[in-house]
Amino acid sequence: MSSGRRGRRWWVFVSWLAAFTVGWFCLVTLGGHWAAVRSHWAIAVAMALGSYFGASTPMGGGAVGFPVLVLLLGESAAVGRDFSFAIQAIGMLSASIYLWVTRRPVAWRILAWALGSGAAVVPVAMVWLVPLLSPLVTKLVFAVVWAAFGVVHFFRWQEIEDLDGPGIHTPRRDMELGLALGLAGGLVSAITGVGINMLLYMVLVMLFRSDAKIAIPTSVIAMAALSVVGVATRGLIGGFDPEVYLNWLAAAPVVVLGAPLGAWMVQRLPRAPTLWIVSALCVGQFVWTCVHGQVWGVPLILALVGVVIFGGIFEALYRRGRQLADG
Repeated sequence: MSSGRRGRRWWVFVSWLAAFTVGWFCLVTLGGHWAAVRSHWAIAVAMALGSYFGASTPMGGGAVGFPVLVLLLGESAAVGRDFSFAIQAIGMLSASIYLWVTRRPVAWRILAWALGSGAAVVPVAMVWLVPLLSPLVTKLVFAVVWAAFGVVHFFRWQEIEDLDGPGIHTPRRDMELGLALGLAGGLVSAITGVGINMLLYMVLVMLFRSDAKIAIPTSVIAMAALSVVGVATRGLIGGFDPEVYLNWLAAAPVVVLGAPLGAWMVQRLPRAPTLWIVSALCVGQFVWTCVHGQVWGVPLILALVGVVIFGGIFEALYRRGRQLADG
């Protein structure tokens, strides 16, 4: 790319940061929210870490924001889900713009198919399914899916670390799996505020054998796009709880820079330590959810069965990927 085109791309990123900063300052000042921003400092601190991991791993910022708000700060599962959408619509969008500016490799074809079906599923699920689910179900869906991801990631980290190259893509495979990913990921995202990023990443590294440095940017862009869809849907069907808005005001200026920082660091840090940390966080939040929510007896058994089922699906993807790679 010529230096002139590269410079124009960077101006897009700088302009985005400037526009956000001015808009955020006006919202806080004109709304008289400076005291509220200071009182919600805890979520801002949490999202400093959440935004970094959200863009440097397939976790998404909501994977930190949801458990912090719901399990640590005592907010409802609905607030945790809506906050995840709202904060990712800023942080992961900011990271996506940075990824575009720096021309990071992305699996665009499967991403396009996944976003097509995912963008259709999220509004439908938010309107018709999510209101039927109890807070406990929402918490457990989040805990189960991410625990399975963490367990498989822990046992397969060496294989994931060794992957190199774009992977074994074909137009038909991208279309079929992209559409399926959008359906499954859109459903999980509608329930918990995060999900399509992790599922897309797992298909890319486990089945397609893609380099994580391709899979992670692809997953970041996917979650950013569906977060924008989630925010728009929530705004149309009833708006946000005031706590979502106040937490967002406190954390947004942190994530708008933290997420691009994570996207920058993923290209420079060794992958193994990051994979271990991600696995530990995913399994730890499952234990935390069960203990905090007093999930015992039959619900705990069902949750563990769910971990096994999702873990089995991820492992099956890995084995199938090995077969495809071996010809």
